[in-house]
Amino acid sequence: MRWLVTGAGGMLGRDVVEELRGRGEQVAALDHAALDITSPESVARAFAEHRPDVVVNCAAYTAVDDAEQDEARALRINGEGPRLLARACREHGARIVHVSTDYVFDGEARSTPYPEDHPTAPRTAYGRTKLAGEQAVLEELPAASAVVRTAWLYGVHGRSFVRTMLELEARRDTLDVVDDQRGQPTWSVDVAERIADLGALLCREGAPHGIFHATSSGEATWCELAREVFRLVGADPDRVRPTSSAAFPRPAPRPAYSALGHDRWREAGLAPPRDWRQALHEALPHIRKENAQ
Repeated sequence: MRWLVTGAGGMLGRDVVEELRGRGEQVAALDHAALDITSPESVARAFAEHRPDVVVNCAAYTAVDDAEQDEARALRINGEGPRLLARACREHGARIVHVSTDYVFDGEARSTPYPEDHPTAPRTAYGRTKLAGEQAVLEELPAASAVVRTAWLYGVHGRSFVRTMLELEARRDTLDVVDDQRGQPTWSVDVAERIADLGALLCREGAPHGIFHATSSGEATWCELAREVFRLVGADPDRVRPTSSAAFPRPAPRPAYSALGHDRWREAGLAPPRDWRQALHEALPHIRKENAQ
């Protein structure tokens, strides 16, 4: 199959490209300079040149706080861009896997992960614009698309909470980290593998489609994640001290609870994502090596 990956210069996009090429797939890896998903002309050129069977949309406006003051631009990228891609897929007979976020929910649940069909209720500009993208893709290609929601991503490429904790462990005696937000730390490599699996499935007759949650199993707070990072590198986890979200006010409210359920993977014949601790243990040596370079 021929794959086209947008946002290929970002953390997840780079991992998706590496995963697909590792499987021997033909991949057009396009960053923003090569493909502006908000431009009909740019989208048309990309499809004419690469003739994809599957598009993976990793392009996004991800500045959560900035979106509060720049929602119109965020909507162009997160809402209108995916619609243009989905329409082009429909015209060319292609499938699309669109990456979304836990911010489409209100974040007010307490103990039960959000199932894929839970009502959405975004509380931020970023969440509203990402929900608009989901709706656009599902409207344009209802039976030939998949929306993959993920959250708390970290990886080798680009900035992430895990990379920041590694750097601060080396520079500070103690850290104060939020302990009243709970979610699922997720390695971008694991998400890339699921996207590759799902894109291949979409091309089959009667394939599963719709919404899927690609986050690690289990749950943690940011403080618990930081302590696990410290523990894995041989540092004292007690150097990480719990604090509340009130200590770090942000323009956009963060979800207090954003764990996502994984039932749709079982329906698709795939196992749920692995536990976040197992993934972090495997990922950390790669991230530390990148940090040292």
